Amino acid sequence: MHIVLGATGHVGSAVAETLLGEGENVTVVTRDEGKSKHWKDKGVQIAIADVHDVNTLRAVLQGGKRLFLLNPPALPDTDTVAEERKSMLSIVSALAGSGIEKIVALSTYGAQAGDGIGDLGVLYEMEQELAKINIPTTVVRAAYYMSNWDGFLESAQKDGQIFTLYPADFKLPMVSPGNMGQFAAQLLKEPIEKTGLYHIEGPAWYSPGEVADAFSKALGKKMETIVIPREEWVSALTNMGFSQKAGKSMAAMTAVTLDEKYEVTGERVKGETTINDYITQLVRATG
Repeated sequence: MHIVLGATGHVGSAVAETLLGEGENVTVVTRDEGKSKHWKDKGVQIAIADVHDVNTLRAVLQGGKRLFLLNPPALPDTDTVAEERKSMLSIVSALAGSGIEKIVALSTYGAQAGDGIGDLGVLYEMEQELAKINIPTTVVRAAYYMSNWDGFLESAQKDGQIFTLYPADFKLPMVSPGNMGQFAAQLLKEPIEKTGLYHIEGPAWYSPGEVADAFSKALGKKMETIVIPREEWVSALTNMGFSQKAGKSMAAMTAVTLDEKYEVTGERVKGETTINDYITQLVRATG
């Protein structure tokens, strides 16, 4: 039995769908029963659990052998670093005595030690915590999610604009959630003893300007890329609903991405979905 955390999100759902399509048994974990109908209709086993409830989560994990571990993103109006560290440590604690035989954990490009740098710090800490436990673990560091652009579909449709903290011509690795999920599902099926560190990105690196071009092609209208100056990052993010701490954390993480080179160790994997493919699918899905 494969247990999937985060199956109501982009990546976790792709993991579960891929495993189901290959005839595997899957349990999806959610704290919101209202979001489980999609999976019930597919005959998937549903486990209702809050990742902060260590004992309940451990009981769920005892029902399976392999785990896809995605630390749930905190709501942006909270102290996101504190909340995500709390959930991550709770999940790691629940693994003790769970009987899980293999873990595939989703991390991020640029993961590194440090406080106040968002996922870069929290997910690096997760990698270190998982290394301390006696369960074979494969870590997948993912590039910038193409789905991070989903929130700009409305402004693209209405005003012909997308907004970015990055310079319009700054290229960075991006990857579609679908490609991540498909790859993680394959890793879950590998022999228990086979582990490693992987980096996954799309077939090319893309800039915000190229994302705007993708929206332009998909929507059939001219698009403008609005670049938010570095000195306005935090205020722009708080105006979007981020807490002050979350805004500072996101700004710091963005600065690291801009100012430091991505250090890729382990194996680099290329997904097939281009940014044009992804944006086209996004527009069609909401049309």
